[in-house]
Amino acid sequence: MTDRIVITGASGFIGSYLSQEFRREGADVVTIGRSGDATWNDPAAITALIDGASLVIGLAGKSVNCRYTPENRTEILRSRVETTRAISDAIAAAANPPALWINSSTATIYRHSEDRPMTESTGELGEGFSVSIARAWEETLFEAELPATRRVALRTAIVLGDGSALAPLAMLARFGLGGPQWDGRWPATRARLAAGTYHRFGARWGRQKFSWIHLEDVLRIIRFLREHPELEGVVNASSPNPSDNATVMRSIRRVLGIPFGIPLPRFALEIGSAAIRTETELVLKSRWVIPERLTAAGFVFTHPELEPALRDILRS
Repeated sequence: MTDRIVITGASGFIGSYLSQEFRREGADVVTIGRSGDATWNDPAAITALIDGASLVIGLAGKSVNCRYTPENRTEILRSRVETTRAISDAIAAAANPPALWINSSTATIYRHSEDRPMTESTGELGEGFSVSIARAWEETLFEAELPATRRVALRTAIVLGDGSALAPLAMLARFGLGGPQWDGRWPATRARLAAGTYHRFGARWGRQKFSWIHLEDVLRIIRFLREHPELEGVVNASSPNPSDNATVMRSIRRVLGIPFGIPLPRFALEIGSAAIRTETELVLKSRWVIPERLTAAGFVFTHPELEPALRDILRS
């Protein structure tokens, strides 16, 4: 019997890679999205694809690499909750539901952490807009009774690969701006405080933690989860060796052979992020995440160390 895998958000950075690799292994990969084998406005077609599939991977959602305007905030939430609920409804309607549904989540769900790492068992959830999105995403994943389908919320750290969040950091390094991104004080507006989008001053001198994972290990984790039925619920997908912003930028410069990099203080980051329509939280929040459950289950990372992982990506 052909192994049918359903992927939503398959046109994105992670989804396109997973689709390619699973097809290479001989799986029948079908996709759901604004285009693909089924579209979001056709629940019957979605159910037909999911019925009889062995695995569903949910990756759909508007990129958070944008300005958090009211319109974008609404779409970031809608695109995650509605697509996740559509998958849930299709699984509930399937005569032969999939054994496993892995849905994307984010390590950003944890609080800004400089004092200790966040694990699945001891991590503290944060507050603000980004955290509220992650909470709603996970709540939608687990809200329905789906007794035949094991569900995993993959709390993914920053994924490094060709074309990922690494690309703009490498570009900064090539232009001589590859020093650390320094946090600092910045005035808060009432609107940003009310929306939960204001980043409060935290780590100094680029010490904000940087949890990351190589794209290849994301694929390997999905394979591992299929083989380990005892793993369900929330799972951190992050290298066991998180770094910090200053070390990340220094490592990128070293791999690219660039001897220096000018630090970027917060005022420059705020001006620059407004110009390119993104948010400073993406580089200033301290994400310190450890994959406690994967490690305990025996998962071994192919790319556990930052600089070799960067060399594999940037020199390939």
